[in-house]
Amino acid sequence: MKATDFEFRNRFWIFGLIFGTGFWLYALDHVNSVQYLSNVTVGENSPQADLLARCALAFAALLTLLTALLRTWATSYLRSDVMQDHDLRAEKLVASGPYRHVRNPLYLGNILLAFGMGFLASRVGFVLIVAGNFIFCLRLIGLEESNLQKEQGESYVEFCRRVPRLWPSLQPRLPDSGLKPHWKQAFVGELYMWGFFAGVTAFAVTLNLKAFWITVAVSMVLYIASSYLISARKKSDSPS
Repeated sequence: MKATDFEFRNRFWIFGLIFGTGFWLYALDHVNSVQYLSNVTVGENSPQADLLARCALAFAALLTLLTALLRTWATSYLRSDVMQDHDLRAEKLVASGPYRHVRNPLYLGNILLAFGMGFLASRVGFVLIVAGNFIFCLRLIGLEESNLQKEQGESYVEFCRRVPRLWPSLQPRLPDSGLKPHWKQAFVGELYMWGFFAGVTAFAVTLNLKAFWITVAVSMVLYIASSYLISARKKSDSPS
């Protein structure tokens, strides 16, 4: 299962399409996934229904927080310009930070985000968001790992033997390679993930979907602006 170069170059928009289609499915399925969970567990008119819904939304906010933390940690070692690059980069193997515990922390973060955001979608939307993200992440991982193996050879094969692909090890599987994290650029690069966390948290507290969309929209605008600045800086730093 391996993505095409087109999929990799346009991965940001494909992820957006998966999420957008998942939320659009409210047009076909009007039952929210949390509401459905409440109905089948404690009953539609149960006095515990509201508490269960609040707990489910708090869990969704926790998943998006873990996503933002994990992806920021990973990007601090990978650099945000590499993370946002349209071209596949396979010239360097990172073995510091979260990469000592799991080979693909960024995609693991995407999968956690899909579960968290799925709670805000309909039942069918939840399935599409989670399944679509998981399958697309596996396709991207297949492409990246194939290229890394070609570029890095036996050293990457050994890396794969020791470090799990998506299920993180509690103990580091490799000695630290000595790379230093760059937290400021990582936070800027993952700004939209922090926006998702803020949006889901706002909805969990207020139950106002408008607050969620406003928060996410602001974070996306800031992310696109930061991506433009990173790209412009990269071009200015490149030799003419």
